[in-house]
Amino acid sequence: MVAARVEAAGLDPWRLGGEIWASGSRLEGLCFSGANLVPLRGEKTAIRAFADRARRHGRSCSSLVGRAELVLPLWEELAASWAPAREVRADQPLMVLAGAPSVVADPLVRPVRLEELDRYLPAAIAMFTEEVGVDPRAGDGGAGYRARVAELISAGRAFARFEDGEVVFKAEIGAMSARVGQIQGVWVDPTRRGEGLGTIGTAAVVERLGAMGRISSLYVNGFNTPARRTYDRIGFTQVASFATVLF
Repeated sequence: MVAARVEAAGLDPWRLGGEIWASGSRLEGLCFSGANLVPLRGEKTAIRAFADRARRHGRSCSSLVGRAELVLPLWEELAASWAPAREVRADQPLMVLAGAPSVVADPLVRPVRLEELDRYLPAAIAMFTEEVGVDPRAGDGGAGYRARVAELISAGRAFARFEDGEVVFKAEIGAMSARVGQIQGVWVDPTRRGEGLGTIGTAAVVERLGAMGRISSLYVNGFNTPARRTYDRIGFTQVASFATVLF
C-alpha cells in the first residue's frame, strides 16, 4: 500500500498524502502516517518512537493497519491516550498468489465503465458497510465515497459481473505497486452467495493483475471462513498476518 504511494508521488508529504516517519540512523524503523497509520518495520524502540510522535500529533487517521507484529504493539502504546477503538481485528491473513489462479476465471467479469457508476455504487456501498461496519455516505452524503469509486473506475481498477443491469459480483484493485496489486472490496450479492461467483470472479481479477505483470495480494478477516476457503481454492497462500484497528 505504501510502496504504491511512494512510487507514484515520491516522499513529498503534500503529494504523498501523508508522511514517512523514520527511526534510527539506518532507518531501522519506518512508518507511514496519513489517512491510515501504517507501521512498516521496527523493533520496540522504533515502535515507541512512532507512538510518541502519534500521541503528539493526535489521532487523525481512520485506522491503524499493517503487519500484526507491528500494529498490535503500536496500539498497546497508543490505546491509553487515543480515543477507544471501534474494533480491533487482530488476525487478518495476508495472502498472495504469484501465478495463475487454480480455477477457471469468470469470463463475464469485466472492468466497470464510468457510465455504469450509478449501477455499481450501491454494491460498493453495501460491501463497505458490511465489511467496515459504517456507511461510507455518512458525513457528506456520500460525495467523497462516490468520487473515490469513480476514480477507481476511471483507472480501470473496478470489476464486476452484471446481470440484468445489476451487480452480482464486484472487486477492485486498490493499491498497486510495480510488483504487487492488492485486491479489495470483494462482494457477492447476498441472494447469489453459495454459487461460486466470488471464487471465479476473484480469479478473473487475479488474471487481470497477472496480465499487468503484478502479483495478486489481499488480506481477509481471520473469522471470515467462507472467504478464506474461497481464496484457498483460487490458489492464494498466507505469507503473513495483518491487523487493523478501526476508529
